[in-house]
Amino acid sequence: MNYYHSKILKDKDFNTVRSEVESALKEEGFGVLTEIDFKATMKIKLDKEYLPHVILGACNPTYADKVVSIEPHISTMLPCNVTIREMEDGNIEVTAIDPASAMAVVENEELVQHAKEVNNMLKNVLEAI
Repeated sequence: MNYYHSKILKDKDFNTVRSEVESALKEEGFGVLTEIDFKATMKIKLDKEYLPHVILGACNPTYADKVVSIEPHISTMLPCNVTIREMEDGNIEVTAIDPASAMAVVENEELVQHAKEVNNMLKNVLEAI
């Protein structure tokens, strides 16, 4: 079972893809709460070179409220991560977590149902770019 969904984009530049991803997230009701510049962090912490790679912590407040109301500790699994990274061949890969897979370990069907809905929204983001 995959714990993520991904899409590879050819002939697009990293910043263009990032802008498209953020717009598609907004269309699905997500905001970006956190951002980790993986490339910069690895350079600073380990003096290791990476191609451009960012991790966006996306949150849909309506669904975050629903799942935290059901299971307060589920906040340890929020927000939903969406990554954008340049690959060695110059293509850009966008990957989104499958929250239904991640939250299945909690074994709460009500929670999993909401996670499935969020999963579909994240798939819509990938389809939109």
